[in-house]
Formats: sequence, C-alpha cells, structure tokens
Amino acid sequence: MVVVAGPSRWWGPAEHGGWACGVCRANPAAPDGERKRLCRRSRVGPGRNRAGTGGVRAGMTTIGLIGSGNIGGTVARLAVAAGYDVVLSNSRGPETLQELVGELGPKARAATTAEAAAAGDIVVVTVPLKAVREIPAELLAGKVLIDTNNYYPERDGVVEALENGTSTTGELVQEHFAGAKVVKGFNNIWFGHLAQLGRPSGAADRTALPIAGDDSAAKLVVTEFLDKIGYDVVDAGPLAENWRTQRDTPVYVTPYGQFGEAGTPAGAEVVRKAVAEAKR
Repeated sequence: MVVVAGPSRWWGPAEHGGWACGVCRANPAAPDGERKRLCRRSRVGPGRNRAGTGGVRAGMTTIGLIGSGNIGGTVARLAVAAGYDVVLSNSRGPETLQELVGELGPKARAATTAEAAAAGDIVVVTVPLKAVREIPAELLAGKVLIDTNNYYPERDGVVEALENGTSTTGELVQEHFAGAKVVKGFNNIWFGHLAQLGRPSGAADRTALPIAGDDSAAKLVVTEFLDKIGYDVVDAGPLAENWRTQRDTPVYVTPYGQFGEAGTPAGAEVVRKAVAEAKR
C-alpha cells in the first residue's frame, strides 16, 4: 500500500478478472501507462506469477547492491527470498563477499561496483554519505536508484547544506547521480527489524516503509519491489521532503521497536502519522 494524493482511478476488476492490484490501485497519481505496465494482476497468464507467490516479472529481476553491509546484506536476503537475482559489491572487492554469497545461494553473486551497477534493474546504494561521490555517476545513468543514506556528521563530516536545511541527503545523492532516478528508502528502519517484519501482501500485520522521490515512475518500481519483499509503502513526497524520515524524526526506528530488540509491525497509518509529525 502506498499513500498518495491524486485521482482515485486504477486498472479495475475488468482488467484483472475481478480482482484489483495493490500496486496500481495504490498509485492513482501515477501516469496510466506506467501504472498499467507495472500492474501485477494484468500480467497474470501463462508463465507469469500472481502477486504474493514470490515471483518477479520478466525484465525487472535483478537487484544490484553498492554496499553490502547491514542494510545491503539484509535487502539482499529479502530479495533472494522473493525470487530476485542479486549482484553484490563493496569497496573491498568481490572476494570479501564470498561468505554472504554462499549463504544466499545460486541467485547471488559478488562483483565489482561497476558490474553491480550494470547488472541491476534496481540499484541499492547503501554506503556512507561521505562515500557517495566516490562512485562514478555515469555508472548509474538511467537506473532506478534506492538511496538508503542518513546524515551522521560525526561520520560524514559537516555538510552545510544539510545543517542549514537547504538540501536533503536524497537531493545531494540525486545531484551527484544526475542521470539516475533516485528514491529514498530503507533509511528509517534498523536492519534487524527490516529482516524480521516482512509479511505477505494483504497480511493484517503488514509493516510500511516510507519512500521519497521526484520521479513517479521510479517510485512505482520501488513500491513494487518493496511489496514483493514484504512491505507496504507510504509516499513521503519528493526528495526535498525526505528530511521527514531521517535520523531522530518520529518515523526513525521507533515505530518498529528499539535497537537490538524484536520488531513491532507498524502499518501505513502509523507510519504516515509519524512522517507527518516530523519537524525541522
């Protein structure tokens, strides 16, 4: 589920044989052609998968990871469990990822940063903010990029544009990767909770994660990915609003529990309320 403003129109029962798709139904503001292209139910047929079975559609089946630490490794595990192929990379080289690749099995492989970027239909950039500009921007031109960053001055150094509120982490990442379509995601949840709280589509205790981005089609792609790995989505707006999900805001970690403890499901209403309560 994604919470958005816009007209309530979607590809309805006639197109779906009497049952509606959560991804297209929940994105009424998206362009009709893009929503229909992404719609799971309208693609059901010979050799295709119904939603909730863990299958992924043809043409959008590989997740590239630039950074394979706590968040990257967790996203990789969830993606493989949902049927995606994953290509992992880090700054230390593919040989340092063999243990994780062995754990993930045949749908995972280790590669260089350039190889992971080239292979990924969606690329998750999950490196410290200070390291983002070390990644050549041209590697991600044309890609849907999920940016998991938060700003930690004690780690990243002081960034004046973030200190004075004239920019956000997502906007800075988009500025660097000008040719990519950046969507902020996975930055407000502790990796331990991310690993625990995924649920099948339609589950009463399904958890939601906020995203932010300037490209509606890219947000649809990320919404579908999160849906398949077990999460609903709340749209927090454009990248200029992604400060609402950063460190020390109401939606940061606490809706899902405490660091080091078992996670608590937090649905879309809880997450939407927490996003709205953020103050600068």
